[in-house]
Amino acid sequence: MKYFIMKKIVLILSLFLIANNLFSQSENNQQINKQGHYNTNKFKQLKERFATPNSYHTASGAPGKDYYQQKVDYKMDIILDDRNQKIYGEETITYHNNSTDNLEYLWVQLDQNIRAPNSKTPDIKVGGPGVMYKPKKFVQTFLGKPFDGGFKIEYVKDNNNNNISYVINRTMMRIDLPNVLKAGEKTILKIKWWYNIPDFTLQRGRSGYEPFKDGNKAYVIAQFYPRMAVYNNVEGWQNMQFWGRGEFALEFGDYQVNITTPADHILDGTGHLLNRKEMLTKKQYKRYEKAMKSFDKPIVVVTQKEVEKKESSFSNETKTWKFHAEKVRDFAFASSRKYILDIQAVKIGDKVVMAESIYPKEGNPLWEEYSTKAVVNTLKVYSDLLFDYPYHKAISVNAKQQGMEYPMICWNYGRVRPDGTYSTRTRNGMIAVIHHEVGHNWFPMIVNSDERQWSWMDEGLNTFTELLAEQNFEKDFPSRGFPKDVTEYMSGDQDKIAPIMSQGNTVYNHGKNAYSKPAAGLYMLREVILGHDLFDKAFSTYAKRWKFKHPTPEDFFRTMEDASATDLDWFWRGWFYTTDFVDVGVKEVKSYVVTTKPTARVKRMAKAYGMKVEDFGPAMFLVNTESDDFTEDMLAVKNPSTDIKILNDYLDKNFTAEERAKLKSTSNFYEITFEKPGGMPMPIIVDYIFEDGTKERKYYPAQIWRYTDNEVIKLYASDKKVVRIEIDPEELTADVDKSNNSWPKKEVKTKFEQFKSKTKK
Repeated sequence: MKYFIMKKIVLILSLFLIANNLFSQSENNQQINKQGHYNTNKFKQLKERFATPNSYHTASGAPGKDYYQQKVDYKMDIILDDRNQKIYGEETITYHNNSTDNLEYLWVQLDQNIRAPNSKTPDIKVGGPGVMYKPKKFVQTFLGKPFDGGFKIEYVKDNNNNNISYVINRTMMRIDLPNVLKAGEKTILKIKWWYNIPDFTLQRGRSGYEPFKDGNKAYVIAQFYPRMAVYNNVEGWQNMQFWGRGEFALEFGDYQVNITTPADHILDGTGHLLNRKEMLTKKQYKRYEKAMKSFDKPIVVVTQKEVEKKESSFSNETKTWKFHAEKVRDFAFASSRKYILDIQAVKIGDKVVMAESIYPKEGNPLWEEYSTKAVVNTLKVYSDLLFDYPYHKAISVNAKQQGMEYPMICWNYGRVRPDGTYSTRTRNGMIAVIHHEVGHNWFPMIVNSDERQWSWMDEGLNTFTELLAEQNFEKDFPSRGFPKDVTEYMSGDQDKIAPIMSQGNTVYNHGKNAYSKPAAGLYMLREVILGHDLFDKAFSTYAKRWKFKHPTPEDFFRTMEDASATDLDWFWRGWFYTTDFVDVGVKEVKSYVVTTKPTARVKRMAKAYGMKVEDFGPAMFLVNTESDDFTEDMLAVKNPSTDIKILNDYLDKNFTAEERAKLKSTSNFYEITFEKPGGMPMPIIVDYIFEDGTKERKYYPAQIWRYTDNEVIKLYASDKKVVRIEIDPEELTADVDKSNNSWPKKEVKTKFEQFKSKTKK
């Protein structure tokens, strides 16, 4: 008999819930759309977007059992002609075909050719005259001959010194092999070349020389040798032309590099400097040995006083710096007689890494104070978050207007005024760029993504990690990449916004698209969606899986889901594949009281389905205080747990006195309608603020939008009266419109109004 009664109660309650749903639809006059459509739900899976998993790139996001990558080894002899600003080079390339394919030809990158007289890069640039021109730039642009840049290839030979046929297509050179290079075999090429080094302060670009007023020059040299393009199972040959923005896809290998410079130069670069003792004076080498054991502060190895003695002369003698590097994807170096050098030792895991700074006196006192400190902090934080830095050194080189990265070495801007002073903006900019460029050792120098296609995979992931490192360096450091920093961009002109998943050369605002927006997305994943523990484990898993390998975007997306047990397809789709923006607001708030009197709505429902209200059994009802059902006597219920007999009786029968004492005396009920004018689903972070000044934070996952893309209703109950509701109070979700984030609605000042209020103070 008891079972029958319980079954009847369950049946009546089920009918009531079904009736309530049907009646709500009827009351709202919802019309049925009979037009069919594809799945437009923002939470549908991304399978149709992703490449099909295979034995190279698995469904979990990890490298598969058949994953391969080519290996390229280089032996080079380089001459830096400081008098004429030229580079001369000879290289022997050993190309290991680890693929399963036979190759008829090889592709080599000639990136310096964007500066060749016949380069098409200037022809695709649009716009009117610049704001200002230095005389030399004006002459080069309008009066004189174009800069004679680009590689001058003298020969391409095989290992037996036989000429090999080649053809140059702008920044790519195809080498036609005399014999097919079979899978598992290797071939040897010899290339000789030279080129005129550009003045990067005029020509712009990632490498070249900087002239100083004293007649000296500082060289930051990269992309200086013909480099093999990537061949893999995803793209085949990555031989997309270099137009100047899209950076580099490169293979790992070993390097032996000899660089001949004037004898008075100081030089460092990628890899182990094998003859450092010969290159430095005895005093300098002793300081270097001291620096190798100095873990608390940098040691100046080459002093400013020593540099100033050399600045007025020019050595006619030469010396050759000898380097060896293993498992690197590129090589770069910096050289000048103007260079000061300081070094500090850093303990990373079970090894010691040397943090180095190289700079002219024009960078002091700023550089001697902050550069190496920033390098040390970057090495520590990135190693903790991702994986231990695998190389033996990391170098920060001061170069005007520069910010560029290579294995173990990078160029960074930041100069003082003539009187040695500097602004806070200059100081912060220098610290930020050093963190960013040193951080690129992880992305993409080790986790080796295809920069030519997917800028965000190195710039965005690195900008996010940089943000965390900078906050560790200094509390409240003005880092970029916070969600609030991308709201203006995301709410802008859609004609000038592209999805993150766009090839870099086609993006209008590259800084926001490739750097800030991906970083903000990862920040939201860490702070809002996954939490620190899950995110950090997943992010580190991705980095460790793909270090010294070539990941794709799907490898990143899949690994983050695989390692966190979280379906993030809705996030990848909205944030990376579309230009949808976040805008969530409080549309309406209704206050309710509890009563035992059936409302008119309940009565109508019962009548509509041939039932009596009594059929539902003893019940309580929530009444909107602004509806016709509301009467003043309903306010008499101050504490439903004691004032309403049926509830009091239920509690007495089902809860002990101790359990009952722990229950809240809920007496305030609110129906909140959250709206979503923006197209991007996002968790709702809500502060419910009470009349006594306290507050409660509620977190509603993004899946709250799974059935609707417009608005949702939540019922909130509390033992205190709510006087204010605020969405995203800490600006963690990149909400583009804060004017609808509060109830009662709060006035939001424009940037101009905020500026005016500041100027009046």
